[in-house]
Amino acid sequence: MGDAYDNAAAETVMGLFKNDAVAKNSPFRTGALKTASDVMEIVFEWVHWYNNQRLHSSLGHQTPEEFEQAYYAREIGSLPDDAANKQAA
Repeated sequence: MGDAYDNAAAETVMGLFKNDAVAKNSPFRTGALKTASDVMEIVFEWVHWYNNQRLHSSLGHQTPEEFEQAYYAREIGSLPDDAANKQAA
């Protein structure tokens, strides 16, 4: 049996996506969504914006990307990929 809140985070993100990216008055849309390519373009633009440009109040008005970089710099001195690359060298 699943928990009633299992999908709460995913449903919240999907709701944001529908309102922010797919709605007719969305700044991500330039016209009708006629092809799969039209939809994929909006998805990639929105995901990039969501992770790299959107300021989040719970993160001290930083983007999720900025927050993650600051976290790893504080915790281990670099991002995980940078640390792995240093160990391999």
